[in-house]
Amino acid sequence: MVRGKARMDKPVIVTVDDDPGVSRSVARDLRRRYGHSYRIVRADTAAEGMESVREMRLRGDDVAAILADYRMPQMNGVEFLEQAMDLYPHARRVLLTAYADTDAAIQAINVVDLDHYMLKPWDPPEEKFYPVLDAQLDAWQRTDRRPVDELRVVGARWSARSYEIRDFLARNQVPYRWLLAEDPQGAQLVAAAGVDGDAGPAALPLVVTAEGAVLAAPTTAELAGAVGLSTSPATGFYDLIVVGGGPGGLGAAVYGASEGLRTVLVEKHASGGQAGQSSRIENYLGFPDGVSGAQLADRARRQALKFGAELLTARTVTSLEVKGQARVVGFADGSSIAAHTVILATGVSYRRLSTPGLDDFIGRGVYYGAAVTEAPNCRDSEVYIVGAANSAGQGAVHLSGYASRVHLIVRSDGLERSMSHYLIEQIARIPNIEVHTGTEVVGAGGVDHLETLTLKGPEGERTAEAEWLFVFIGAEPMTDWLGDAIERDERGFVLTGPDLTAAESRPRNWPLRREPYHLETNVPGVFAAGDVRADSIKRVASAVGEGAMAVALVHRYLEKT
Repeated sequence: MVRGKARMDKPVIVTVDDDPGVSRSVARDLRRRYGHSYRIVRADTAAEGMESVREMRLRGDDVAAILADYRMPQMNGVEFLEQAMDLYPHARRVLLTAYADTDAAIQAINVVDLDHYMLKPWDPPEEKFYPVLDAQLDAWQRTDRRPVDELRVVGARWSARSYEIRDFLARNQVPYRWLLAEDPQGAQLVAAAGVDGDAGPAALPLVVTAEGAVLAAPTTAELAGAVGLSTSPATGFYDLIVVGGGPGGLGAAVYGASEGLRTVLVEKHASGGQAGQSSRIENYLGFPDGVSGAQLADRARRQALKFGAELLTARTVTSLEVKGQARVVGFADGSSIAAHTVILATGVSYRRLSTPGLDDFIGRGVYYGAAVTEAPNCRDSEVYIVGAANSAGQGAVHLSGYASRVHLIVRSDGLERSMSHYLIEQIARIPNIEVHTGTEVVGAGGVDHLETLTLKGPEGERTAEAEWLFVFIGAEPMTDWLGDAIERDERGFVLTGPDLTAAESRPRNWPLRREPYHLETNVPGVFAAGDVRADSIKRVASAVGEGAMAVALVHRYLEKT
């Protein structure tokens, strides 16, 4: 029997547990804390709970959170949440487990994108229950649950620019609806906008905002402005400019702004960097059940904004100059901003495969990085991934939930030297992931999109039908824009601190009597943090730590200037 108050004006928290005593206890704790703002609905069986959820969907009720017990006889909690998420994709999903079921709960994270699992009992609830639910409900309240068609993107299935726009929106947490130009709804929008769909790239992709504004083949800057992302600085001079919005840059922005520095972060694409594209980071401190790169980046972005940092998106930095005590950062449009100090946190990009013909299909079947926007389109298809590090492993695990089979192409003889042990074990347990060692992609073919790959392995060459290839190989620093101003190693990574004086010589053009601080470049007041720095540890946690450390050195620099 489903129990709940008759009022329909409150969002709902659903709890399902086949143990009547536990069910009543959970509902009691929920009503005591959240009854004034939420309607609490409990069910004693999974079947009753699912019927209740379906009824609420038909009535138009808003469900904020669903708590399901793992051990239920008709369907377990994971199966229940998997069905419920089809009806309420934005509801926060919490699995209630006993200690013995912890492994099952952890495995469920990748099945239903579980938001949290809680061990029973949780007495006292003030310490072990309410803080978890507070965080989940806060996250739900911040989720944009407006109709998905408020912002619409119309384009061609195998258009590289259409993919770029969808990727930009997704990574910046902007909800949108994707429509193919040849489908009835897409064609209607194109006609209503007065755009000739046959004009190809000159007219498409088409973006229609919630207010009805039409953008035909917009630039990234135009798109950012249309969806409300900040692109223009509030002033011309700051205490600190952070270049790059990955973990290192976001860490620097949070610590810089929280410690009173007038801080602006400049990002070319979207906050999070390479880590923001990760489908699941499971070894980051403080997140025992894992966290997606997008979630981590969004939390860090909101944290930086809370402390007063400015975040500029879709701005390409092209130069860095020293003008007296000022450090001037120039943009591609000719404008510039200046500051007392700069932290370089531009990270790295995935290295391109040199396979003949492959570049012709970038954004049209070939993607560098996770490209999470494409994962649903891979449903029931065979997917190929090139790479052997954690990013490739995380991508394989994520895509295995959509694709019929995931082929992990590894040039070396195994994964042990480059991938974390937990990921290797996870991949081994997923039946539709196949690891091909000693194998390379040596050819690609297709007409308007990728259709075939030529693979060279221990048994020679073979051609495979393939529409999807995701590449995670190596890392190249994005530092060419620095010119001769900043010293770098032979691979382009920025040299800092002791690396600048390793040969017992002073850094080039170093004007001060002291030696550079640990993360300081050969230009006083300019620091580097994260993956862009030579010999850095390529991990999210170390990048965040270096961002915080760089801010501490910024303070030291400012005190002595």
